[in-house]
Amino acid sequence: MSVQEEALRLPRPEKLRLMEALWTDLSLVEEDYESPAWHELVLRETEARLAAGEEQQVDWDEAKRRLRTRP
Repeated sequence: MSVQEEALRLPRPEKLRLMEALWTDLSLVEEDYESPAWHELVLRETEARLAAGEEQQVDWDEAKRRLRTRP
């Protein structure tokens, strides 16, 4: 059985722990990941909208709540 297949068979709490461990490992060395070219453009556009008052910052918990209640 592959690692992916084994991971998919884990109970939800174990999947979340595994995901957090993988994310921590992947994010330890920032230089190992190169953001896609479009990412900087999107960030600059968002910053410009924020500066112009066209975008609002939202607390992370509120953002998650909104995303979870979207149709």
